[in-house]
Amino acid sequence: MLRLLLQSPWVKRLSRGVPVARLLLVTEVAMLAQRHLSKLDRHQRRRLFTLLVRSRGWPRSLTAAERLEFLYLVGRLEPRLLVGTAVRRLSPVPVPKRLLYGRRGSAARAALSRRT
Repeated sequence: MLRLLLQSPWVKRLSRGVPVARLLLVTEVAMLAQRHLSKLDRHQRRRLFTLLVRSRGWPRSLTAAERLEFLYLVGRLEPRLLVGTAVRRLSPVPVPKRLLYGRRGSAARAALSRRT
């Protein structure tokens, strides 16, 4: 199957312009993001994206209740854990856990210990 895929003309064209290592790294980060998005159910994801579109990048355009709901949904995604895990996987040198996940006792550190 892989041999057939590598022979297709669009894969050959793409492979000339995009280094394979970079493509693999982007895929790995996308898989990490998908894992974090799966922490929300379908209705929560839809509501998060609806609020994101309504805000147009400006939190002031949401009501106070919508802002609280948006912060709750983003908090459920555990963004610091996502960024810390992505940096740890992509960095060629070891990065201290304190920089990636915060101080001892932080929410991201607790989520990391729950995951492993």
